[in-house]
Amino acid sequence: MSSSTHNWRDSLSFFESDLFKKVQLAQLFPDSKTFADAIGKTDLYSVLLAYENACKEAEKQADTVDLKAFVAMYFDMPEMISATPEGEFDSVADYIEKMWKVLTRTPDTQQRDSLIALTRPYIVPGGRFREIYYWDSYFTALGLIDAGHTDMAINMLVNFVDILNEVGCIPNGNRAYYHSRSQPPILALFFTLLKDELNEQQKEYVIDGLKKEYQFWMRKTDDGETLANSDANIIGNDKSKAQLRTVTMPCGAILNRFFDTEPTPRPESYREDIETAERIGADKTQFYQHVRAACESGWDFSSRWLANANALETIRTTEIIPVDLNALLVTLEQTLADATSGAEAMRYEAAAKVRIEAINTYLFSKEKSGYFDYHYPSQKQTPVVSAAMCVPLFVGIANQEQANQVCSTVINKLLKKGGVVTTSNSTPQQWDSPNGWAPLQLFAVEGLRKYGFAQHAETIMQRFCKTIEGHFASSGVLLEKYNVCEPEMKAGGGEYDVQLGFGWTNGVYTRFQTYLNR
Repeated sequence: MSSSTHNWRDSLSFFESDLFKKVQLAQLFPDSKTFADAIGKTDLYSVLLAYENACKEAEKQADTVDLKAFVAMYFDMPEMISATPEGEFDSVADYIEKMWKVLTRTPDTQQRDSLIALTRPYIVPGGRFREIYYWDSYFTALGLIDAGHTDMAINMLVNFVDILNEVGCIPNGNRAYYHSRSQPPILALFFTLLKDELNEQQKEYVIDGLKKEYQFWMRKTDDGETLANSDANIIGNDKSKAQLRTVTMPCGAILNRFFDTEPTPRPESYREDIETAERIGADKTQFYQHVRAACESGWDFSSRWLANANALETIRTTEIIPVDLNALLVTLEQTLADATSGAEAMRYEAAAKVRIEAINTYLFSKEKSGYFDYHYPSQKQTPVVSAAMCVPLFVGIANQEQANQVCSTVINKLLKKGGVVTTSNSTPQQWDSPNGWAPLQLFAVEGLRKYGFAQHAETIMQRFCKTIEGHFASSGVLLEKYNVCEPEMKAGGGEYDVQLGFGWTNGVYTRFQTYLNR
């Protein structure tokens, strides 16, 4: 680790240090992310050298270093983002409009911390989430555009291509500890949303980014070799073969999974991962990869990824082929087909067609009436009924009969008093019942509208907006998630308290109001 100018990659070495691990395990902060986001008062090389000397001095006295005092001497702790702007609010819409300013970050100056600095302004979710988040930002952008802040949405889109070029993927968020994992690929959706607002140079820049993102998801080796669905055979091997984020199916088609190459505890949840791993006797490195892959999914955590719906230690994310991920990758392939020409366009178009056929072969069940994730080691669909089945409708790859079945399942099994619940399983995880999240409401509403179920879509919008408005009336804030089974109750579950702010809730509420007020 150099003692010269700080680069975000320096934080990766710091996360491996004895100091970092001891502070995280000592639980000096209620939220492990706090120390992962800490800002050094001097360069990290000097901090670690000072800690090494402090340990030597303490050993002479048969003592240990006072970690709390040492951290206070050498680090500044990041602040939570304010939950409310100043002043009074006439309505939820008024709160949201004033909140955009609170959630805005100006171009970053690289400090001695884990932040990957961005050169353009951006919106953060709020609360403990002090950085931009990848899939959050698409839903946030919907509200920004509806509120007349299109320039900010463009800044965020270009920021993502910038960070893709620097890191090699669009990371979970612009923090060093997210560098090895992405999130649901919404860059193509983001581009389509803003295409008419971009100048030609911006369009070319983003299209180049779309190609690089596709390479990231389709790469099968660390040296960059990629797979192409257009080469898929009608017949093939008997078993699925997984390489990085790709899984070659028995028919020869390629579907994708979430994956992270780092087999270690997450720095931002170091203690939590260590403690959960202690409950398993199996290979802990594989457990850490499953946990990290679930974070890449954006659904961290959910029974979708668990062998036992109530036991996080049974997580098996990298063994799952997710419905939503593959549906979104169809959109990426189709967008690239539209944005390119000649043989290149034909390759992307062929890849999309093969993927759609594979999704409908492996992930759709007529018997269970919907789309389901696929556990490729056992060659079986999982039984978890989740709102992820709305994403094939959202991207328009279901036929009408399939859409009819998905609609029936959503209305009968997932629609609750306050909106669409995440899964039909009630567990301690935050991406299960009784919680509902803004992005899943949007996927459900847009998917149902696309296939002619306008009344059901309106019901979802009205119920979710009413839930948001009810909480706002009593608390004066918007939240990242809601209890949609008992809307008067606060949402819970997961590794941290429900966060206030909140980017994607603001965006989806604004978009729903745009629809409902037409």
